[in-house]
Amino acid sequence: MKAMILVAAIAAAPMARATDISPETIQQGQALYATNCATCHGASLQGQPDWKRRLANGRMPAPPHDVTGHTWHHSDRDLFNLTKLGVAAVVGDGYESDMPGFGGKLSDEEIRAVLDYIKSTWPARTQEAQAKITAADKAAQP
Repeated sequence: MKAMILVAAIAAAPMARATDISPETIQQGQALYATNCATCHGASLQGQPDWKRRLANGRMPAPPHDVTGHTWHHSDRDLFNLTKLGVAAVVGDGYESDMPGFGGKLSDEEIRAVLDYIKSTWPARTQEAQAKITAADKAAQP
């Protein structure tokens, strides 16, 4: 719980909807994704095989970031924090994950560019659903 409170304060700046993002930002995000994320999440955002089933070590495989995954079920704030801090830091309570935090490697702007690229690949309906999740998350913030 403490981790979630800490994380809530980290990413105050919202990300734009994919339709409002410049082609340059999407291109930058795509390049950063290829370098930093594709090894685990797939060059086509397809994730690892059997991504819903725990590995032998008890950890979860990397999920897809395309429309078949659950990435779009999360708010912009949650996606930013998961990327910046890593899954284990966000979940807390000793949770183990192969997903590192990229806060020491990528700037906040670069993290947002990667997330903007991912969002830009989703159909409009999925982008709208994710935007509603983000709006509800913002409304719930103090």
